[in-house]
Amino acid sequence: MKAKLCFLLLCSVCLTLSTGAQQLPKRHVKKANEQTQEWRYEIEPVNVGTPGSVVVKVWSFSKKPEVAAEQARKNAIHGVIFKGIPAKDRIPGKKPLVETPVETGFFEHFFAEGGDYARYVTLTTNGAIAAGDVLKTSKKEYKVGIVATVAYNELRQYLESKGVVRKLDAGF
Repeated sequence: MKAKLCFLLLCSVCLTLSTGAQQLPKRHVKKANEQTQEWRYEIEPVNVGTPGSVVVKVWSFSKKPEVAAEQARKNAIHGVIFKGIPAKDRIPGKKPLVETPVETGFFEHFFAEGGDYARYVTLTTNGAIAAGDVLKTSKKEYKVGIVATVAYNELRQYLESKGVVRKLDAGF
């Protein structure tokens, strides 16, 4: 009985998420934004990706799986900028783009609803969650894994143009 219930829950989450993040109710988007401010997530490399991009899996935490999936895009960009990407197997790691805290006003605007962060990240499966990527961590919380592709070089160039990141040739 529990297995059937879990299967039905997982199917409904996958169907909800496969319709795209834009169709989530406003309350879910608002909740995702509130929870994103806590920046609770884990990030790991999945694949090398095309030149200039990185493919990562972001594990977001929330009381509702669809809210965690909405957070995944912001968390992927935040992870590349502030945490970096750890090395795994034969996939090289990347240092964080920003190693020291900077003006918070820029990033508040950058990560706002409809902000520029969205130009540099895509969900590789259009937000659909693999069967083993919805984990219940406690009675009230889920850990949801979403695979995302980040346009790393474009993101770096954008942050350089805004003066947030030093240009690679600035020391010469």
